[in-house]
Amino acid sequence: MLATTIHAPGDIRFEEVPDPVLSRPTDAVVKVVAGCVCGSDLWPYRGENPVRAGATIGHECIGVVEEVGAEVRDFKPGDFVIVPFCHCDNTCAACRGGVQSACDNLGFTTSGQGEYALVNQADGSLVAVEGGAPDPALHAALLTLSDVMPTGWHAAVSARVREGGTAVVVGDGAVGLCGVLAASVMGAETIVAMSRHEPRQEVARAFGATHVVATRGREGAAEVRDILDGVGADAVLECVGTDDAMGTAIAVARPGAMVGFVGVPHGIELPVRRMFERNVGVQGGMAPVRRYLPELLQLVQDGRIDPGRVFDLTLPMADVAEAYRAMDERRAIKVMLSSPS
Repeated sequence: MLATTIHAPGDIRFEEVPDPVLSRPTDAVVKVVAGCVCGSDLWPYRGENPVRAGATIGHECIGVVEEVGAEVRDFKPGDFVIVPFCHCDNTCAACRGGVQSACDNLGFTTSGQGEYALVNQADGSLVAVEGGAPDPALHAALLTLSDVMPTGWHAAVSARVREGGTAVVVGDGAVGLCGVLAASVMGAETIVAMSRHEPRQEVARAFGATHVVATRGREGAAEVRDILDGVGADAVLECVGTDDAMGTAIAVARPGAMVGFVGVPHGIELPVRRMFERNVGVQGGMAPVRRYLPELLQLVQDGRIDPGRVFDLTLPMADVAEAYRAMDERRAIKVMLSSPS
C-alpha cells in the first residue's frame, strides 16, 4: 500500500510499504477514507523526538472496515468507523475506570496517513457511524473524533470545567481550539483563548471564546488575570506540552483550581512549591478517546458541534509532505488528507 513514512527530521515521504495484516484474532484492517496531520506529529518532524527511519506515521483516521479477525464480533467489512488513535479492549480495569488510554492491551494507529490502518482491538476501540457511509461534508468533523476533539474534551474534563464558571485555554492548535469548544459545550460562562494568530483567534471565537489574549509570558498571564477580576480561572486547559505553556497555565489558575493538561510534555518542570501554596492541581494526560467517542459522535450528528472547522487546508494524501510544511510553518491549523484510493 501507499503510506506516509518519516526518514529523518523534515523528511516525509509517501511511498510503498507492506500492507497491514491481521496478526491477532482481535485485529481489524480499515481502509482509510481520510486522515490528517497532528500537532504531535511535528515533534519528530522537527527533530524533538527520535525518528526511526522509514517508519510509517499518522494516528488519526476514519474509514471502512476491510477485514476482521476471527474474534471480532461487533464489526464487519463495509462498516464506516472512527478509529481512535489509541486502541483498547474496553474491558480491563483501566478501561472500566475510564482510562482507556492506559489499557492493558494498548495499541496505536501507525498508518493513518496511508491507504490502510491496522486496529489491534477492534471491538473495544472502533465506533461505527450508523447508516452507512456518511455525507462527505461530515468527514472533517468525524475525523476530529479520532484524536483532537476527544483530547480537547479530556482537557476540559480534567480541568473540571463547570457550568457558569471561567476557563482559560493555553494553546491555539487544533487541540486547544477543540478545548475551547469543549468548555463552551460544558457551559463555561467566560472562556479566554490564548492565541497570537488571527485565523486561530477567529475559530476560537466561533467555538465560544469570550476573550482572546495574544500576549505571552508574564504579561499574558497578567492580562488574563485582569479579565478574570484578578482571581484567575476556575479551570485551565494546557494544550501545548512545553514548560512555558505549563507555567502560564499554572499562573492563570485561581487558588484551588485544576489545570487539565493534554499537551505531550517536553521539558516540563512543575513548580510544585507554588502549586502547594496555592492549592493548584494538575490532572490529565493521554486522552481516553474511546471513553468520550459515543457522546461526541452524537453531538456531531445532532449538529450541536462542528469541530471540523479546525481543518483549514485539505490536500491529497500524496501531498503529505506539503501538509507537514504547512503546519510546521503555521500556514495551516490542521491539514486533512484525502485518501489516494
